[in-house]
Amino acid sequence: METTPRRRADVRRNEKALLDAAAAAFVASGIDAPVRDIAARAGVGVGTVYRHFPSRADLVVAVYRHQVEALAQVGPQYLKSESTPYAALLRWVDGFVDFLVTKHGLPDALSQGDALHGYFLDELLPVCAELLAAARASGEINRPGIEAYELMRAIGNLCIGANDDERYDARRTVAVLAAGLTVSRAATDGK
Repeated sequence: METTPRRRADVRRNEKALLDAAAAAFVASGIDAPVRDIAARAGVGVGTVYRHFPSRADLVVAVYRHQVEALAQVGPQYLKSESTPYAALLRWVDGFVDFLVTKHGLPDALSQGDALHGYFLDELLPVCAELLAAARASGEINRPGIEAYELMRAIGNLCIGANDDERYDARRTVAVLAAGLTVSRAATDGK
């Protein structure tokens, strides 16, 4: 008989595989992707999906939370692995754009908009603030007064409708915004 810690590790591994597979299926086919496709991507049976997530809403919420948590965890890692704090911020922003473009409007579609949005802010604002502060402290960002909430909100607004217009590249537009963080106010005032 398996030991409890090994069984728990297997359950966590199956759940992560399911969440990753569901996220990929949702990107490819929307949140109505067939459960059998999600199970096949995860390498598990359909019953395993339902055992972990009794309803589609449970699965969608779990995927959303899983991806928010993953994005929150990588911020501090990027500060350690990237060449500069600004490079870490840019890499995190890139992942944030991916998340927003593939998940925009998802909380509202689940009738849990306020709760999931609150969770989103609670998890991601501190990470963005840490990255922004580190880049500011290093001197790479010299535009005063920009706060994490404003930056995240601006990025979010630039990602709205990114999937609806093939001529629009949210990532390029967000790159222009991020580059603007490095321009001093004196330069923009013509001094």
